Amino acid sequence: MSKKITLQQNQGLQLKTNDAIQAPLWLSFRDDPAFSIYPVHGHAWGEFIYAFNGVMEVNIDHINYITPPPYGIWLPPHVHHSGLNRTHVSHATLYVHESLCEHLPQQAGILLSSPLVSAILLHLKQQPINQQQSNENDPEYLRLLQVLHDQLHHAERIGSYLPHSDHPVLKKLLDYLHQHPADQSTLQALAQQVNMTERTLARLSLKQLSMSLNEWRQRLKVLKAMTMLNEGQTVENIALDLGYANASAFIELFKRWMKITPDQFRKLLKSEP
Repeated sequence: MSKKITLQQNQGLQLKTNDAIQAPLWLSFRDDPAFSIYPVHGHAWGEFIYAFNGVMEVNIDHINYITPPPYGIWLPPHVHHSGLNRTHVSHATLYVHESLCEHLPQQAGILLSSPLVSAILLHLKQQPINQQQSNENDPEYLRLLQVLHDQLHHAERIGSYLPHSDHPVLKKLLDYLHQHPADQSTLQALAQQVNMTERTLARLSLKQLSMSLNEWRQRLKVLKAMTMLNEGQTVENIALDLGYANASAFIELFKRWMKITPDQFRKLLKSEP
């Protein structure tokens, strides 16, 4: 779970929600501008939300689930949620009626879906809009939706790409790192900053975040970098802003987590839907 953020109405364009779904399995493609907002809503359909590019946040009970590609967000039926697009986002949403959700996760979270899911969604997205709209009763199209539904049964559910913590000491430290992503302090120095031993902080991070603090910091840098890439900043400037002495080290980090280089990611952001 990510940093708590209250979505304000004046942050950006308020988008319409899909509240008139007619089929048990229904697929929607959308392209939304940066800082656009989905108001709080809920319905009898679960949602698998997959972003082809951009950074999405879905808010449930003041907790944000953040996911870059190739992860997807799963929301069970009747879960009230809102959304904020940190960047321009092109995404697909598979709506699954509650009668078909028995074997799907009963809690919201991040799903690491198979390459087949990504391939099917991309294939359907690339069809002309008029063909997408006429697909609803096409047997081949409906079979592909059923394959997507079947694949979600086997998807790995993980807590969040960038978890957060309500532990008072760790929360203070994570909030500091959010504000100072270039900080290169050692674990020992950070522990001293919150009056802990290095060992205690390491154990607390593993317990609260299910990962080391070093891994959490790397994921934070990647998320920060995605926003800066979308804003058009150079790779060299991003590297310096994130505390790297040169661009090579930053590129290596980004590629390790995203499987593509920063420039390749920027091209995805600029690609036409």
